[in-house]
Amino acid sequence: MRESIPAAGDVSRETSGRLSAYAVLLRKWNPAINLVARSTLDDLQTRHFDDSAQLFALCPPDARHWVDLGSGAGFPGLVIAILAADSVSDLRVTLVESDQRKATFLRTVCRDLGLATTNVIDTRIELAEPQGADVLSARALAPLPRLLDYAERHLAPGGTALFPKGARFADEIDAALASWRFDVQNHPSKTDPQAVVLKLGGIARV
Repeated sequence: MRESIPAAGDVSRETSGRLSAYAVLLRKWNPAINLVARSTLDDLQTRHFDDSAQLFALCPPDARHWVDLGSGAGFPGLVIAILAADSVSDLRVTLVESDQRKATFLRTVCRDLGLATTNVIDTRIELAEPQGADVLSARALAPLPRLLDYAERHLAPGGTALFPKGARFADEIDAALASWRFDVQNHPSKTDPQAVVLKLGGIARV
């Protein structure tokens, strides 16, 4: 398990600078393409950066390819890429986002921040080539049964899925168990007392 790096004050000057530059770009682009809810712009650190960064602590130490599905504004994928650029340089990050405007934003951030090992795929998740991810993440994208469909396509054998979920996560797990078997750990969210990060492995259809 990697050391958690949840806040800008706890990271290197270079990483903090990248996070700050990311925030500037997000605020610049947001009025045009609605990347995040306007009401959350004044609390980017907790609502988006810290909430995304907590997943980094759950990354297996031998992971080499992290794939983030439905990346949108880049949460959690771009935050993971920024953290990895400074501390885990051999972790490649792929962002999958079918909205062309959002994909352009993601590529702009990667270019401007020098995230050379981060790639953006601008196609639908179910049509993208299987990614063979060591770690698969998705934030506020779909119910767990559908996320497991995506995991079946894009997760490498023995890979780990990390899915932040809200207060009704237990109901989603029960629904998924009708068609899937998996090992799951519930990690309490560091930013929302009612939420968890589901860490899943051994994913297979029943």
